[in-house]
Amino acid sequence: MENLKYEEALKELETIVRKMEANEYDIDQLAIQLKKAQELIKFCKDKLTKTEEELQKIKLEA
Repeated sequence: MENLKYEEALKELETIVRKMEANEYDIDQLAIQLKKAQELIKFCKDKLTKTEEELQKIKLEA
């Protein structure tokens, strides 16, 4: 997931949610996709936090 872009992660997360809402996963797939969704959410949150920290640093340097 290291080379994954934020937009790609968000799109993948949206796809998982859409398929969950449409009941496209069986119970085994659901468990796997829930875990993947959790990882994607963490990745997105971390990416946003890192970007916010970088922006704050740039503001302080300016």
